[in-house]
Order: sequence, then C-alpha cells, then structure tokens
Amino acid sequence: MSETKQKSPGRLKSSVLKWLGVPIELTNGAFWSSWLGSKSWSGKTVTVDAALQLSTVWACVRLIAETLSTLPINFYERSPDGARKVAVDHPLYEILHNQPNADMTAVVFWEAVICSMLLWGNAFCEIVRVGNRIIALDFLMPDSVSVRRRTDGSIEYRYRGLDGKAREIPEGDMMHIPAFTTNGMIGLSPVQYGANVFGTAIATDQASAETFKDAMRSPGLVTMDSVLQPKQREDIRQHVNKVSKEGGVMVLEKGAGFQQLSFKPADAELLGSRAFNIEEMCRWFRVDPVLIGHGEKQSNWGTGVEQKMLGFLMLTLRTWCVRIEQGIRKSLLTPVERRKYFAEFAIEGLLRADTAARAAFYSIMVQNGLMTRDEVRRLENLPPKGGNSAVLTVQSNMLPIDKLGEHTDAGAAKAALLHWLSQDDPKGPSNET
Repeated sequence: MSETKQKSPGRLKSSVLKWLGVPIELTNGAFWSSWLGSKSWSGKTVTVDAALQLSTVWACVRLIAETLSTLPINFYERSPDGARKVAVDHPLYEILHNQPNADMTAVVFWEAVICSMLLWGNAFCEIVRVGNRIIALDFLMPDSVSVRRRTDGSIEYRYRGLDGKAREIPEGDMMHIPAFTTNGMIGLSPVQYGANVFGTAIATDQASAETFKDAMRSPGLVTMDSVLQPKQREDIRQHVNKVSKEGGVMVLEKGAGFQQLSFKPADAELLGSRAFNIEEMCRWFRVDPVLIGHGEKQSNWGTGVEQKMLGFLMLTLRTWCVRIEQGIRKSLLTPVERRKYFAEFAIEGLLRADTAARAAFYSIMVQNGLMTRDEVRRLENLPPKGGNSAVLTVQSNMLPIDKLGEHTDAGAAKAALLHWLSQDDPKGPSNET
C-alpha cells in the first residue's frame, strides 16, 4: 500500500509537467526518484535514507566522510622557486580551513560535501561574493539541484529552496564537484546504480528481523485422530493463535496432539546472505570490510592491517582529496590565481592519533635534512627556538646541510697527526693497528 502511494505523486507530477510543457531532463534527480522510485529486483524501493539505514552503508560513508573532513585543508601560495607557504592572508584560507559559512564549521561543511558525493554522486556549493571577493560557500542539498547544458554550451543550475521556489544560479557562482562520472558533467549515484545490491540487503534484513521476531514462539503442528469440520478446524486455529500471542496452555480435545518444530536461521542461510551483502556494499564504496568491523577474528586488526590502511589511503581517500582540490581550483580561483595558489589536504593529519608514528616521521625528516626542528615544533603547536633549531641538519654529526664536504676540526686534527707521523718515519705512516 505504501509503495502505491509513493508512485502516485510521480505519475501525477509527470502528467502535470507534460501538460504545462515543462521539459523533464535526465539529470532531474528529484523527479526521476519519485517517478521510478529506484526500484530494485527485490521489490524494495531504494532511496538515500533507506540505504543509510543499512549499517554497512552508514559505516562506509561515515568512515570516508569523517576521516577526510577532519583532515586540515590548507591553502598555499607557490613561490617562483617552487617552494610554498601557507597563504594565511588570502580570503580563501579562512573559508576553506576554518569556516566556509556562518552556519557551518569546516569539518561539518566538508563532511556534508563528501557525503553528497558518496550518496548522490554530486556536491553543490553556492559561491557568495561581495564584489569580486568570495566571502562564503553555502552547501546545497544535491537532490534540490537540477543541471542541464544549454545550446550555447553553458551550464544551467536550478535550485529549489525550502520554500518550494526555484531559482537559477549562474555557473560562475556554483562549485560543482562530481563523483565518478561517465560524461564529465554529472556524477553517478552509487545508491541509484547499486539499487539491486542495497535492495537485496534491505530485503534480507527485513526477512532476518521477521525471523527473529518469532524466534521465541514455538512453531509446530496440531495433529488430530479424526477428520474435522471446517468450523472445528477454525476454532482450533483461533485457540492456538490466541495462546501463541497471549501465552498460557493449549487445551486440545479428541486425541489431539502438538508436535513442535525447530527452525534455525542458518537453515535459510540468512546469516551467510547478510555477510555476503556486507562485502557487496563495501565494493560500492571501495572500503575494506575489515575497516568497518567485518571479518574473521584472525583478520580483524591483526597482521597486515597497516597495508590495509595504506591501501585505504591510496585507493580510496586520495581520489576524494584530489577531486575536491581540483574542484576548488576550477571554481574558486581565477586563471591568474591558479598559477600561484592551490589547496591541498594535509594527509599528515592522519598521524595525529598515532604518537609513535608521528615521532618516527619527524625523526626521519629531521635526520635527513628535510625539515628543521622549528618546523617540527610548529606542527606540534610549540613555539620556535630559533638559532640552530631553524637550520637543516643531517644525521652525520648533525652538520648543517650546506657544510657537508667541508673539513671539521676532528678531520683537520687527524690530517695534521698523519702528516707529523709521516715526517718522523721516512717510510710513511704505518697501516698497522
């Protein structure tokens, strides 16, 4: 009954729009979701809200979105010599790094952006300007935005607000970041394209819930030693049904008996089906099941977990980082600024929770002359010490990097001693120890 009610508005809306002469586009996700309903082979209607009620989808989306949104996104200025420095004075630094708009912190904003790409396949943010200066980025719900390309090649964005009124947003005032796309314009929604997988998981969960709902009841057979009349048979059914629901003792007559039946959920392979569904859904988000708590005991957080984390960083997180970084470059920077400024996620932020790994990283960077001690202190929110703490050193006697190859006092003393020995012995210094 509920499914029929969901379909009716779609048909009605189609007829009204057709009668009004309003074109219906393939990119109008709000319309097609109400019309088609993302029906799956299992008969279940799959929406974003329905998919998020699956623990696997919830865990995968949270893992990716929360991990990336809590990484600092820095805005840099590139120097002529190829070096870079944090562009703190640029207006975009505050917007991207701290607070994109008046209602959201940077973590909440980027979390919503990443969730939009993961679930709807697209993220939309309206660019707010005062003159030519960008002062805010307003997040837009992707199911309220329609996109189409005009005949002149420009892109038209129409946004329907909470008041139900639609307004057009110029292409220059929209930051659109598509997820995986086949046409370079609109990202594909995993929920829509994976409707059969998610629908099967929903149906399996429902079957499992119904099975365990009746698990405390005792299914069985009532046997009789004679043929019953329809009225008698119905009376027994009603009596058994009443005792099953309200409890008590069955009262059976005329040689009647009760044979209890046992049912195990494993016989219907419900547990196996649910485990398989978890792995199937993880594929859509490119997340190793171990990272969301699924797997055998010997595979969870044991040998090889470091490689799994590295694979998650390289094959999953990196793709979303690059998409957002390039989306910022395309939509928020002018052609002149693109030569000088760029945004980048600080992946090193993942080490914040691992003190040992962070210490090992700093040690290697300092000992090989890649970072100074003051740079390390700055990353740890410690005040700089100045002096030699701001000098690059290497592990060999911790020499300044520009002093490599020069004679040290110890080297000069050794050379003078060998020279003195060679003067006393005409045969030269002995090689014996």
